[in-house]
This record gives sequence, C-alpha cells and structure tokens, in this order.
Amino acid sequence: MQNLNRYFDLFDESRTSEKSFDELNLLFTDDLTFVLNGFEKHGIDQWKQFVIMIFQENVDLKHMFEGWVFDEKEGMYVTQWAVCGKRKTGEVYTQTGKDFAKLDSKGRICYLANVPDNVDMFSNFEK
Repeated sequence: MQNLNRYFDLFDESRTSEKSFDELNLLFTDDLTFVLNGFEKHGIDQWKQFVIMIFQENVDLKHMFEGWVFDEKEGMYVTQWAVCGKRKTGEVYTQTGKDFAKLDSKGRICYLANVPDNVDMFSNFEK
C-alpha cells in the first residue's frame, strides 16, 4: 500500500528529477500490465515510455487523489484522482478519473488501470 501512496507524488516529481523517475519505476514489477482507456500495455519499458511521453507534452503537472481503498467487488485498490497540467503549447487543463491497482506479494504494483473521465486523454498512446 505504501507504493500506491507514493505513486502520484513520484509521478509528478519525475518530470524534473531523474532520481524520482527511478524511484517511481521501482514501485512497479518488471512485467506489470497497465491500461490506458482500455488499451493494455505490458512491461516496465512500456511504462517508462508512457511517462516520458507525458513529460514531453507537459511542462508541469500536479495530481491529487482521494486515497486508495480496497474494492471487494473489483478485487483491487481504487482511487479517485484529479490532475492539473500545463502543456508545452501553453494550454492549461484539468482532468479527473479513477485508477485501479493490484499489488504483488512484495507490495509492488503489478497492474494499474487509468480510467480518465475524458476518454480522449491518452488517445495518442493507444497505437
């Protein structure tokens, strides 16, 4: 659960800190599955590519989340989140959504599904 609680802060800090980027990646298993708008990606290298893409498009990000709770029905942890960002174009935006996560026996994130309220949020990463 500690890894889930560190996830959003490390994600935001990773934009400007290589140390935070490395720490962020250590929260995950090497064979993790993550889902963006229903499209599955597999492995830590795909995850790193996603994070790098986010930071290539944004000059600043800040996430807030309500706290992770275990959802018996889903069989995983879930949290409501919001993000405020500024794209390199100068445009500012906000977004809300939910994340769903599973942990392995060592507490590392082995599954993460990002479900933004705006289904076009990650459309450029689907291919």
